[in-house]
Amino acid sequence: MNLKQVSKKNDPQNKSQKKSPNVIFKKYKKDQVYTAGLFIAPLFIGILAFYLIPMGQSIFYSFTKWGMFGGYEMVGLENYKRLATDADLVRALKNTLVYAIFTVPVAIIISIFIAVLLNSKIRGKSFYRVIYFLPAVTMTSAVAMIWKWMFNADYGIINQFLGLFGIDGPNWITSSEWAMVALIIVGVWSSLGTSIVIFLSGLQGIPSTYYEAADIDGAGPIRKFFSITVPLLSPTVFFQSITTLITALQVYDLIYMMYSETNPALRSVQSVAYLFYRNSFVFNDKGYGAAIVVVLLIITLIITAIEFALQKKWVHYSY
Repeated sequence: MNLKQVSKKNDPQNKSQKKSPNVIFKKYKKDQVYTAGLFIAPLFIGILAFYLIPMGQSIFYSFTKWGMFGGYEMVGLENYKRLATDADLVRALKNTLVYAIFTVPVAIIISIFIAVLLNSKIRGKSFYRVIYFLPAVTMTSAVAMIWKWMFNADYGIINQFLGLFGIDGPNWITSSEWAMVALIIVGVWSSLGTSIVIFLSGLQGIPSTYYEAADIDGAGPIRKFFSITVPLLSPTVFFQSITTLITALQVYDLIYMMYSETNPALRSVQSVAYLFYRNSFVFNDKGYGAAIVVVLLIITLIITAIEFALQKKWVHYSY
């Protein structure tokens, strides 16, 4: 036995690594384990009841034909074969991706800019924080109805404001060319509240010593923002980009409240989630609707996996 093997054998760290999980958990008392389990149980039960079980049911029902009276029959891959030739699904996928591509980056950029301002030494910043957080606590139905009134072509405040400059405002809600623009504006505004709070917490977690060192070196605000703030805020940006993207891919409530079934512009903003609603609860074809939502699940997982794979190139952790 050489010297390297002897030192490795006598290394206490190496011995600790060989401990079984039972030995590791022996340092916790039973009442501590039970207490931790009680705290974890509500969240675990909620995830199981409202996420995992419904997801499994949706996958199962996607292989069935399930009508309005509750009975179903197994049809195999018939629903997925129907999806392959469904022009409405292709259009809904395009609308969903366009909405997500424009909403997520714009919302993140605006949120970072506002969070940086709120993190600086300005008067009344507590009041501004409350104002900017209001969209996060406002009901989606109220938000949609207010914006629908603001986008009204005849008496909406937006077209009235454009009329002051001699601009004839478009039909925001009923025009196929402008309906998606209106939806993106509302989506960005709705997501600002939560994003600003999260970015503000990320900014407050950056040590002030970095900025003090940059001041000594004579760095300006712009240089400090791109050399210190942006790299150290990248984990927060990564987290918020994933959550915002998932929310954008599942957009449904804004479309339901702002665009009626008789609206000619509905097809230009119809998302995959809204298409699932129409097939499941309007046309009572729940098996086909389940197949649509499974496709949305797969797309969300693929995009999220790509984001996790690319994070190593631009996310910088300070630990």
